[in-house]
Formats: sequence, C-alpha cells, structure tokens
Amino acid sequence: MKEFLLDKDNQKIIYVILSGICLIISFFNLIDSTIDIAWVAVILCGTPILKDAIIGLVTHFDIRAGVLVSIALIASIYIDAIFVAGEVAFIMELGEILENMTAKKTKNSIDQLLKLLPDTARIIKENKEIIIPADEVKENMIVRVNPGETIPVDGVIIKGETSVNQAIMTGEHMPIDKTIGSEVYSGTINQLGSFDMKVTKNKEESSLQKLINLVQKNDLKKAKVIRITDKWATVLVVIAFLLSIGTWLISGELVRGITILVVFCPCALVLATPTAIMAGVGNATKKGVLIKNGEVLETLGKVKSVIFDKTGTLTYGKPEVTNIVCFDSNSSEKEFFSLLALVESKSEHAIGKAIVKYAKEQKIDFPQLEVNNFKLQLGKGVSASIKEDRILAGNEKLLEEYGIKLNEQRRKEIETYTKKGCTIVYMAKNEKILGFITLEDTIKEEIAGTITQIKQKGIEPVLLTGDNTQTAKNIANISGIETYYAECIPEEKLNIIEKIRLENKSVCMVGDGINDAPALKNADVGIAMGEFGSRIAIDAADIVLISDKIETIPYLIDLSEKTMQTIRINLIISLCINVVFITLSMLGILTPMQGAVVHNCGSVAVIIHSALLLKWKGRRK
Repeated sequence: MKEFLLDKDNQKIIYVILSGICLIISFFNLIDSTIDIAWVAVILCGTPILKDAIIGLVTHFDIRAGVLVSIALIASIYIDAIFVAGEVAFIMELGEILENMTAKKTKNSIDQLLKLLPDTARIIKENKEIIIPADEVKENMIVRVNPGETIPVDGVIIKGETSVNQAIMTGEHMPIDKTIGSEVYSGTINQLGSFDMKVTKNKEESSLQKLINLVQKNDLKKAKVIRITDKWATVLVVIAFLLSIGTWLISGELVRGITILVVFCPCALVLATPTAIMAGVGNATKKGVLIKNGEVLETLGKVKSVIFDKTGTLTYGKPEVTNIVCFDSNSSEKEFFSLLALVESKSEHAIGKAIVKYAKEQKIDFPQLEVNNFKLQLGKGVSASIKEDRILAGNEKLLEEYGIKLNEQRRKEIETYTKKGCTIVYMAKNEKILGFITLEDTIKEEIAGTITQIKQKGIEPVLLTGDNTQTAKNIANISGIETYYAECIPEEKLNIIEKIRLENKSVCMVGDGINDAPALKNADVGIAMGEFGSRIAIDAADIVLISDKIETIPYLIDLSEKTMQTIRINLIISLCINVVFITLSMLGILTPMQGAVVHNCGSVAVIIHSALLLKWKGRRK
C-alpha cells in the first residue's frame, strides 16, 4: 500500500479524483463553507501545472500549453473565480493522465537478458571440476559445459563436440554443430555433448554483453513524438494574449479579457490526442494486438520501410520435412522414410527430432527392427546397423567418409533443392544411396498477401536474417520482397536500420527473437510476435501481435492513419467551438464562470468523436 501511494502516477490519479469530487461539490454548492471547496482542485491540480510552466520558461524558454493554462489560472484567482481555476486545472491534469496511460513502456528487457547467463560456471583446475561464480571467470580459464547448459562466456572448444543453439545471436533455426577449434558464445545453449572450452573473452567483452549494451544504447534513442498541442502552443499563447489584452483595452472590462483566457484554455486540444490514441489502442486490443506505447500510433502511419526478421516472423522457426525422394525402385517413399525415421529416432539432434516428428504426424509406422551400433557424427549425420545392414543418414560429408559419391544426374537433381536453401539428408544402405529428404523452415501462408498489401501502401518491405544468403534469397522470392540482407548479427541489423533512416525513411521492425531486441528498440516502431516470440523481444517492442498474426500489420498501419485523422478532426472541432465562444466572450455575453462551463463542450465533443474509433472495423481491402 505504501509503495502504491509513493508512485507519482498513482498520486496524480488520486489528486484528480479528489479534485473532481470537490468541483462537483463547489458547482452545486453541496457544502456550506466560507472557503470555496474548489480550492482543493486549484492546489492539487494547478500547482504542478504552474511549477512545470515556470521551470520550462526559465530553463528553456519552453512555451507550451501549460503557460496559457497558468495565465488563465492566475487571472481566474485574481478575479476570485476559484471554480473556473480549479476546473481548468482539473481538465489539464486529466488529459495528462490519459496520455501517460497510453505511453507507459516496459523496461525490463535488459533484466531478462541478464537472466540468460548462468550464475555459476564449472572450471577445470588441476584436472578437477570447481564451481565458481560466473562473474569470476577470466580469460584463458578452462570451462566445462554439459548438455542442456547455457554457455557462460565466449571461448574456443579444446575437447569434445556438440551442437549449439545460437538463435540468441543469429536467429538461425538450426543448431550449429561444434568440434575442437570451434568458437562458442555466451548465452547460447549446449544441446548435445559435454565439452571443454578455453575462455577467450571476459564477461564484460562477451557476445551477450555486447547485445545487452546495444539494447541499453538504443532504449533512449527513439525520438519522442512532439504533440500537436505543443507545436501550436506558442501561437495559441500569443493569440490569446493579444485578444485578451485588446478586448480589455477596448472594452475597459478586465473580466472580458479573463473570460477569453479561460475559454482559450486548450482543454479540448489537450484531450484531442490522448483520447484518440486510447480509442485506437482499444480497437487494436480487440484484434489481438497489444500496443504498449500509444505514441507509435502517431508514427506507424508515416513509416516508409517495414523490416522483417525471417525465422519465427516470416517462417515458423523450425525445420520441417518438405520433400521425400526415393531412388530405390524396390521401395516406396513411405518405406524409405520409415527406415530413415527408425534410425533417427535414436538421435537427439534437431534434424533427427524433426524427421521423427514428421513420421508421427503422417502416421508412418517404424519397422519392428532393432537398431544397433548407433553413432552420432556431429556435422555429418548418424550411422547404425539394422540386422546385417549398415545404414547411413546425413549430409554429403558423411557419404564421402564412407566412399559414396553422387553421380552427375543425382547431383543436378539435388541442386534444385540446395539452391532453395534446403537442408539435405541422404540415406544409404551398404554404401548404396537409397534417396534423400529435404528440410526447410517453411514460410507462413499469409505472408505473400501481407507483403502485397504493404507494397500497395507505398511502403518498402525488407528482409533481415542471420541465415545464409541462399536461404534469405529463397524466402524473399516466395514472400515478394525485393530487398534482403543475410548473415546479419544484431549489430549489423542496427547498421542497416540506420542506413535506411539516412534515406529519410522512418522504419518499422518486425521480429521475434532475442537477437532482434536491439533492432526493435532502435526502430521508430518495434513489433514483436507474442505467441512464440522471446520474452526479451516482447519487452523491447512497442507493439505485440498476441497471436502472431502478421497479417494484422496492414490493419495497424491503417489504424495509425485513422487515429491521426481522428486527432486532426478533434483539433478542428475544438478550434471551431473556441472561435464561437471567444467571440461571445469578446462581446461580453459570457462571464468567466459561464466560459469555464461552455468551453467544455469542445472537450465533450472531442471525447465522443474519439470514442467512435473504438468501433472502426478497418479499411476495405
């Protein structure tokens, strides 16, 4: 309870509620008191406005809406119109609360990154394992990493072999096989064998620490949207002053001049943006989209380039069997694959698991045979014995090790798949190739249509991936994306975003992985996949697609444009109403009290118009 009360935002909400109650009591004279109860609203809501306006003027000569409100407050108090002063302060503070409600950002992505590293490390000293705090691991120490463990620091393998999930750094869906001499990186996950590594970098210089530094660096880099009210504030203040002083001098009545200042208070202008943004955020929520930072609705409609990560964003992010090719005329494709799946059922490798998963999905039964002498050869494949037969399943390196060569006809047939970036797994029986299968990270069905809609809006789609060039090219071609960048590490993704920005293009980044977090932070708008995306990417993004429906991106762009249109109409409504009431004030028809009440017609009109955005169903395709 104490922490709740100490929170400034919660205090402000309490102050506004109390002020609203006191204004109602004052307006209807519900309490008989010698002191106007509206003073509570003046003190609780007016003091912060006066303080901020004075600080802004003195330190930066910053003339914003608060300056005009402060003048109206002081003038109203001067003529003893306390309710007027309290009501104006109340509306202004209410607008700021609405704005803050849509502008809160999640700030724990860096903490989530730090949690990826283990607290301890297993070092080898004098042939003994010693567990020490991970922070104490230094360069040239020998560290042992067991299967399933996260690698604590960067280093080079000096003993053992394994397969490492490097998605945190590269976004690649396939684990990378590692042997003696291979580099391994902090934060990546050891999936298979135990290995010893020699530390090459201290924790402060490690790959994961660089990623953390990139997130920290870009957290504050995103430009703050300048409110339309603030852009017009200087003009409004000057006009209000001139009209107020001019009316006073011509009519000789100070009350008329003060009434103009009260009516001119930009309450409707202050509400114009946050009410529209809140309605836009509410509309998006109904579509399964979480908008954490309402300001991006002002930015998204202006983007000229949408950058897509590949793995998990355009694709499903996992290898799947896509083709089965059997060379053996004595076997069917189903028989060929069932034998392959039987051998791979003994493997813990990601490829082996994908093959077994496909067999189960297709209800392909395994032969009732015993697999003996199973051996996993990292970077190559597996070998085993079934009855008297030796079965090999793996890549071309495995075939070459056993003296098996592909003839020219077979090689040309396979090239059509390798050019698409497929992973090829051959199977041979007693040195005779029986056939092969292909595995791919398959593209989502809705991607091509989504990319077409984005192009129709005059926005350039760009593919950014840590995968190899051939895979990137294939995915780009299928998606309809002309511009793509392959083999990108997180820092390179940032450089590409900056390069596009230099062309005067605002950028939207769409991603799902840990390695996308810096880019999501740095882009003008960051959109993360919510269902299967990493927690860190979700924390770093401004918008989260809760159900990973990437086809909602064109809708979000339309929603941004519709929200901005609503804001502009809100401004026109408020200005038109103000013109009418200012004219009445100049003629002496309105008193300050009446002016305070009727100028809220603009605020009410703005709120009602913004609420219509909640029921907006999107543009027709």
